[in-house]
Order: sequence, then C-alpha cells, then structure tokens
Amino acid sequence: MDYNSNLESYVRQWAEKQPDKTAVICDSETITYGQLWQQVTEHSRDYQQAEGRAVVIRSTQSIFFLVQYFAAHLAGKAFVPLEENCTDARLSSIQHEVNACSIPGNVADILYTTGTTGQQKGIMISHKAIMADAGNLISAMQFAEDLLFIISGPLNHIGSLSKIWPTVMAGATLCITPGMKDMNQFLNAFQLPYPKIATFLVPASIRMLLLFARKELCSISDKIDFIETGAAPMPQADMEALCLLLPHARLYNTYASTETGIICTHNYNSDYCVAGCLGRPMPHSSVFITPEGYVACKGDTLMEGYVGDEGLTRNVLHNGTLFTSDCGRIDEQGRLHLTGRIGDIINIGGYKVNPIVVEDVALSFPAVSDCICTPSPHPVLGTVLRLYIVPQSGSEVDKKELSAFLQKKLEQYMIPQFFSIVDHIERTFNGKLNRKYYLTGIK
Repeated sequence: MDYNSNLESYVRQWAEKQPDKTAVICDSETITYGQLWQQVTEHSRDYQQAEGRAVVIRSTQSIFFLVQYFAAHLAGKAFVPLEENCTDARLSSIQHEVNACSIPGNVADILYTTGTTGQQKGIMISHKAIMADAGNLISAMQFAEDLLFIISGPLNHIGSLSKIWPTVMAGATLCITPGMKDMNQFLNAFQLPYPKIATFLVPASIRMLLLFARKELCSISDKIDFIETGAAPMPQADMEALCLLLPHARLYNTYASTETGIICTHNYNSDYCVAGCLGRPMPHSSVFITPEGYVACKGDTLMEGYVGDEGLTRNVLHNGTLFTSDCGRIDEQGRLHLTGRIGDIINIGGYKVNPIVVEDVALSFPAVSDCICTPSPHPVLGTVLRLYIVPQSGSEVDKKELSAFLQKKLEQYMIPQFFSIVDHIERTFNGKLNRKYYLTGIK
C-alpha cells in the first residue's frame, strides 16, 4: 500500500480511468467518478480560503456530504462530521474546541464519540490510518470494482464512514440510504443491477430485519455478497438465524472502534458461529491481551489522539499501542473473543456478571424482542440484576417462564431478580445499548 497517497488520490485515479463509472447512488440521484472529482476540486477551493484547520459540519445521507468530505481533505483540512440533528450550541462548541487546538497536519478526520461511557471526545484519525483501514477491509472482505456497497448508518460514525474508504479505493459504487426508518427503501437498494451487493449493519438493525423483513431477506439472499456488523455485540440467536436465511453470504463480525480503527474480523457463516468471536487481525493490525485481561492493539490504523487532551491520549495510547477497556481472550486459532467491557461488568454479591451474556440468552426466549440487563438496588440484597424486556409483537412475556428459561442456561447469580416490561430499549444513534441511560440514579 502506498502510504504517501490518500483517499482523494483514488477518487482522481478512478475519475481518470473510468470517468463514466457510477461512484455514488442516493435516492434518484447518481454521480460518476468524473463528476465527483470535478465537484470535489471545485469545492476544495472554497475550503482552501476558509480560516481554521478544521471543517465542522452536520453529516447528511447525501452525495453532497461526500463532496464536502473529499474536498476538505483536498484543501488540507481536517473533516469534523457531527450528527445530523446536532444543535447549534453543540456545533459552535465543537468548532471552538477544534479551532483552539493545534491539530497535526496528518490528521484527516476528527470523529466525536457518542458519549455513552463518559464525556464525548474528539478522536483524530490520520490519512495513513484511513488508508490502512481501507486496506484491511479490502483484504478481508474482497471489495472489488463490481461491488455495490449500501450505507444506511450515519456518516459521522466510523462504522459507516469507514466503508467509504475501501469502496472508493477499489473503484466500486456506494449507495447511500436514509437508514432503517424506511426499511423498504433499504431493501429496494438490493434490486439495483449489480452482481455483488454488500452492506454494514449494526446488530439492532439486523434484529429489525429478522423480526419484520425475514421474507424479504430470503428473496434477496442470492444478491447479497456479504454483510458486516460491528459497534455492538451480536446475539448468538441472531447470528444463527441470519446464517440460515443467507446460507451463501459471507457474514462478518468485526472488532473496530474510532480509537483503534478496523482491527479484526470473522466470517461466522463459515465454520465457527460463536457470539463474541471477532476473528484474527487484518494485515495492517495486531492485537494482544494484557496481563489484566484487556484488549490492546497495534498497527497503522490507530488514532493520533484526542483533541485537546494529551493526558487522556497518553492514558490509552503509548509506545505504539492502544489499550482498550474491552475484556477479551485469544483462542488457540488466534481469534479474538470479547468477554465484556470494564464499565459494563456488574458486581453481584462478589460475582462479576457480564450483562451481554444474560441479554444474549434472554433474546433466545421466543416472546422477547429486545432487552437490556442492568444493576438495580435491592433493600436487602444490595445490588441485583434487572432485565428490561420488549415483548415480541402480539406476544406477552410470562416473567416466571422467562426466569425458568434463564435458570436452565445461566448460573444462579446471573438470574435477574426484577423483570420490567417496556415498549422500547434506549439506544444510541448508532445502535448501541445506552447503558448510561439505565444507570441514572444507581450507585
């Protein structure tokens, strides 16, 4: 890989080699590589004249967003995409923060985390890291010119933004949809005349498809080359259900974060379908487990640091290694398995409970559509487990039956004392369980 190049050099390359090739599809609008490069170069002149090192904008699911993205880079700016519904006050605050800091010249993007585990942080990603991430994905998932990659998630989050990188590098075509709010529009994209179609979906979106569009998924199964998931744990039951529906598709579970970049992946529709297995490191990355049991990553995909916080950067990134808060292990095949996260583990009478394990089993109960396991105060026992449950449409959850079901599959200390029926589970905009929301008021 030529690290002296950048993503924009590939846009230019494909504009020269195949100017009439469709680069992006969005609703009824399309743009070729030749047109894309022309618009990028025109808008880059405006950014070159703008003050400041960074371009801060609200992200949109549009072709124009990609024009802005590449144009900012071409102008030597760092691109800072915020959520589409970002308030004026937040946008102004972020703009002030990045303008007040010295941003290294090699930084291409600054992505702000969702803040579910603490204060929101601006994470600086270099052009070199983008190229390494793209190389990892191309090598592992076989991006090629004849691929159509469908993006449905927000483009200010690395899960979706990072799929622009290998698609453009490979000279393939992007299809941008407005998300899963209009499931039919997402599914209709698979009818476009491309021989190979792929997408990235968070586990919550996959569950929606399994619940409400199982028949439609079956009807397009032969058109799906691969589906990648990440950002949150994938329940075992959903993994198995997707394998049955899409027997010929490659189904990847990927380990990645904004800080680490794209590290490991595993095709669980091959010969090893186990929740928490995230596979082996990709070519430009490596991973090991610290003596304390936490995942640590090395390689060219790592972040440059946090905006304006050198102390926090040093806490997690030193000697070329990024130390995460994820608990994990590496099996005899060299595959990474996640076993929890520091802030998520619940102490129940001295036992350490990973709530994901409880949720995974509960989701295999036929009447449960969605759930989250949290700590809850008890007047006698101290801290116990509470399971918030969303019933399947048209079903009722018998709490005694659910408790008996869990007792057959889990240790006694992992059985929730309380069960609460709710109409939805709080999630962040990118599909992660919003555990912080449920911890309000719990000490």
